Amino acid sequence: MADPVLLITGASSGIGAATARAAAPGYRLVLAARREEELRELAAELGGEERAIAVRCDVTEWDQVEAMTATALERFGRIDAVFANAGFGAARGFLEESPEHWRSMVLTNVYGVALTIRATLPHLLERGDGHFLVTSSIAGRRVLPGSLYSATKWAATAIGEALRQELRQMRDNHGIRVTLIEPGMVDTPFFENRPGDSALSDDDVARAVMFALEQPDGVDVNEILIRPIAQSN
Repeated sequence: MADPVLLITGASSGIGAATARAAAPGYRLVLAARREEELRELAAELGGEERAIAVRCDVTEWDQVEAMTATALERFGRIDAVFANAGFGAARGFLEESPEHWRSMVLTNVYGVALTIRATLPHLLERGDGHFLVTSSIAGRRVLPGSLYSATKWAATAIGEALRQELRQMRDNHGIRVTLIEPGMVDTPFFENRPGDSALSDDDVARAVMFALEQPDGVDVNEILIRPIAQSN
């Protein structure tokens, strides 16, 4: 059989790109993000069009998410796993950032996850199996002072669990798995002062994603909370 297909949103950098590199030996990849040049470079690095395709997609736009899904099915004929990873943060404080930044963050982190599921769920239901993974955060398990970002990740956590319950209780499906990935502090360019070795790397989180993907049939790892060892809360 051909290698399974993993679709990753937010794949142009960070956790998405690291997961693509970790998955490349065993998966064909659909790499989606708004930054097309970075996507194309990553797709070329990971084997070109036979192994990885780049699809420009703003996950807040339904027509683009539908087109992303259609492209994946047209090119590879199947989708085995969906990693709804696109998202970004904001400075803490309800007097910080602009309303425009807030709007874009809420739409990407919440609405974008829901649209990604909506576009791909019919195919996985038709197949009867597969795997959804959603990037939440430790901030989706505890409230952070002045953090609208935290509120979006609480919503992402709720979406993942709501999907799992829909599959089991409303769809009578016991073949599609759902995993929430909940990192603590990750060393990303978002921070003005990069945390460095005191934080997780993108590769650390990618290994957690691969752990969930590689479990045998019948094992559904619902949540992976992963902190750097130096993080106390």
